[in-house]
Amino acid sequence: MWATSPPPLPVQLRRPPHPRFIARRRNKRLDRIAASQDPLTALTRVLWGGALPPAQLVVAVRHGWTTAWQLLMRQLAPSDPATGGFARAPARFPAVVGKPSSRLHLYVGLPCPWAHRALVVRALLGLEARLPVSVAVPGDDGAWSFTPGSPDLLYGKRKLREVYALRGGGFEGRASVPMLWDAERCEVVCNESIEIVKFLCDLAGDGAGDLDLWPPELRQDIDRWYSIIYPSVNNGVYRCGFAQSQEAYDAAASELFGALDRLEAHLAGCRYLCGDRLTLADVCLFTTLIRFDLVYNTLFRCTRRKLAEYPSLHAYTRDIYQMPKVAETCDMEAIMAGYFKTLFPLNPGGIQPHPPATCDRESLLRPHGREALSSAAGTPLEAAAVS
Repeated sequence: MWATSPPPLPVQLRRPPHPRFIARRRNKRLDRIAASQDPLTALTRVLWGGALPPAQLVVAVRHGWTTAWQLLMRQLAPSDPATGGFARAPARFPAVVGKPSSRLHLYVGLPCPWAHRALVVRALLGLEARLPVSVAVPGDDGAWSFTPGSPDLLYGKRKLREVYALRGGGFEGRASVPMLWDAERCEVVCNESIEIVKFLCDLAGDGAGDLDLWPPELRQDIDRWYSIIYPSVNNGVYRCGFAQSQEAYDAAASELFGALDRLEAHLAGCRYLCGDRLTLADVCLFTTLIRFDLVYNTLFRCTRRKLAEYPSLHAYTRDIYQMPKVAETCDMEAIMAGYFKTLFPLNPGGIQPHPPATCDRESLLRPHGREALSSAAGTPLEAAAVS
């Protein structure tokens, strides 16, 4: 005998939740977000729990960020549209024209390697009393600014662009450092770093004693080395960091490390680039090398080798760092903050890493041993080395 199946259960229809209940549940979620110490984390948990964000959201955010990054980079670091390679804009005031007045003022920023050249030359040639300096700092908008702790000593302006605008005819464009200003004529003398340091050498004249960073008999050699250093190393690190295509980065990195290999080989048998004498070529190379492991190796993706892995270049950097008054121009904290906290497109989180041990003062003051390469022992620079 077949068993009869039980009668079907009556269908129970669930009544939709009352609008007040829905509102209470939504309000509870919003209350949890508002009460959380981290509202963004609470919001993501409400939206999709502990799972990863939906793929569509990831794709949309990635596309939006890439587009925004490209827009910011094109303004921050103009590039060649065909290659994506960084194309540095020429200086607006590239040369010293005529004879400036004696009331000169130097504007610099401590993170900037180009401005650092002027500070090093000013210190080495003993021009501090003749050439006052105002130190600008990167503002929240990336523009060079002044603060109560680092004021514009000449006019008390808030932004460097306001100083530029004081010149006859005003000013449009990037207010860059270093900038040499004629306070008597209210005019920009020059804002091209290599021309500023050459001018400072002429300004020092006989007052620099035995130290001549731009001697007539070595100028061809200095210019020859600078034609290698500037495009491949000084600007080369920026071409790596600001590259907007893989091809542009690969080309810049290859050229940079090729030049460093060449410099390493040369300096293995020569104390300075032009022989036994420190020159402007060395100053221009130094201000990039002192930042290499500190900033460029990581932030600018100059990762093939660290400076500390080049024995001769690293000792050469320590040699110059230990010269009188040079160390005082090297503010490592300001350098790191000026890059990691300011270059938002390269470091959106603004997280500043710990500096490498090889970049602290104790490491930089280790004996460099490069006196053995010099045939002119006992120069005034060696006699007053940093201790």
